Amino acid sequence: MGMGTRNVDARLAASIGQLEEPVVPDFQALQDVPKGGVLFALPALLVTGLLKYSENFFKLSKGYYGLDSLLIILAFIALVRVKSIESLRYSAPGEWGKLIGLDRIPEVRTLRSKIKQLTQDEGPQQWSEALCKEWMQSAPEQASILYIDGHVRVYNGQQTKLPRHHVARQKLCLRATTDYWVNAMDGQPFMVINKAVDPGMIKVIENDILPQLEKRLPTFVNAEELKSDPLLHRFTLVCDRESYSPPFFKRMKAQRVACLTYHKYPGENWPEEEFLPYAVTLSSGEQTQLNLAERGHCLSNGLWVREIRKLSQKGHQTSIIGTDYRSEMIPLAVAMFARWSQENFFKYCREHFGLDKLVDYCIEPVSESVKVVNPEYRRLDSQIRSSQGKLNRLLARFATLTLDAPIEPDKVEPFLQKKTICQEEIEAFQVQIKTLKEKRKQTPHYLKVKDLPEEEQFQQLSTKSKHFIDTIKMIAYRAETAMANLLRETLSRPDEVRSLLRAIYSSEADLIPDHEQGTLTVKLHHLANRSYDVAIQKLCDELNSTETKFPRTNLRMIFKLGSK
Repeated sequence: MGMGTRNVDARLAASIGQLEEPVVPDFQALQDVPKGGVLFALPALLVTGLLKYSENFFKLSKGYYGLDSLLIILAFIALVRVKSIESLRYSAPGEWGKLIGLDRIPEVRTLRSKIKQLTQDEGPQQWSEALCKEWMQSAPEQASILYIDGHVRVYNGQQTKLPRHHVARQKLCLRATTDYWVNAMDGQPFMVINKAVDPGMIKVIENDILPQLEKRLPTFVNAEELKSDPLLHRFTLVCDRESYSPPFFKRMKAQRVACLTYHKYPGENWPEEEFLPYAVTLSSGEQTQLNLAERGHCLSNGLWVREIRKLSQKGHQTSIIGTDYRSEMIPLAVAMFARWSQENFFKYCREHFGLDKLVDYCIEPVSESVKVVNPEYRRLDSQIRSSQGKLNRLLARFATLTLDAPIEPDKVEPFLQKKTICQEEIEAFQVQIKTLKEKRKQTPHYLKVKDLPEEEQFQQLSTKSKHFIDTIKMIAYRAETAMANLLRETLSRPDEVRSLLRAIYSSEADLIPDHEQGTLTVKLHHLANRSYDVAIQKLCDELNSTETKFPRTNLRMIFKLGSK
């Protein structure tokens, strides 16, 4: 039965397939429940959509645990920073069970099998799409400006030889897969698309992200407004320099999608007299002053765009360009510089939510029609780059060879000999580079996966279970963000709000069910200082106003602070 088991009859019935319905949560009066504070996040999780649409896309076979119990426990372990399912082996299952009204949670092997059962078909993708549409429709002000960036997830395993990607944070080329995330201005995630073979940001936007956004985004402007104003756009995409492409900007403009990115080739600095100070409010609510200037700029394909530059205190000019022709300059500058909220999201989720952790060790075949860089082409290109670097150093050394001594035979002859040797090396490298370039020219740049040499064949990591867990982590992050927004105003140091929430989730709490009154009181123990208790009391008031009932029970949750 396992450690912590108490409901023996129901478990026996489930083991032989005689349990028709999952066990209903039954809370007992308990004191000092470890991590009981994570129950404070349940109202936010439910509002964010943890159980919404889940029954439409997932079906579990008859058993002891219900779908809602599994989803709640997966969200809880994300919030208390259990970064992988494997880590549950070292936690007391009975203590976790108290949080969901059961005797214990599933053991790791059972939990993995349940996740595998839930992710057999397209359910995870469809569930994520439904939630994304719900989030965008319910907060259209967040969905009007979308941030897109790729996150390289390094793979250190031995089951498959994934293509190498450049990992900027490690400054190395490592075997990895790329996840393209779409976030709001404050960093809250909307959707993620995995690419084992990364075709580049522009192709992913046009072939994968944009078609999905067309189905999910609310209508910001109607057809008549677009027809009457040829410069009006429907929504804005904000990306880094990887998306810089004049033809791409032109194609997006034709679809009435505005683009905002850094200028890849800004040219000379503008006169500092053009810059004026503007008081701006950043996406975080912080008030600051920016020195800004704006001009029109014609790209190489004749497309006119807006160019906005920010002048730093040290005199550096940051250039951004965009095809949003109707917004004011200040909101565009704020939107571009808010792109770091997405980078902060990646960093925070890597550290606290185990964003790069594998969910399982399964692999699956890559579509044979997918094209990858030809390994032979990559090898030749690498040799050319290496030889060109050596040639450049030889040319620099050749240019520095001068005869400073008097022109005498015993001085001139060694000098000429040295220069001749250097000249011969230069000519040898020039011939070598020319030969390599001819070979590279005759070598196909890309090959289909099926045409790769046998030693270069690879498979991709399983995506369905990863997408399922990533969706739960998105829900957990959005729920934590909603709670942070409630608490931020009550703290003297707003940057500590997420640290406070992590402390709440990990704190002990007393559970006091009252079945006659239909309530479940969660009494959180006091934290380290009084200012935190004041903030938590306000949080309790907000949570109690939601009158949340624990799923599949009639118990209305009441949140309190106190140790008595």
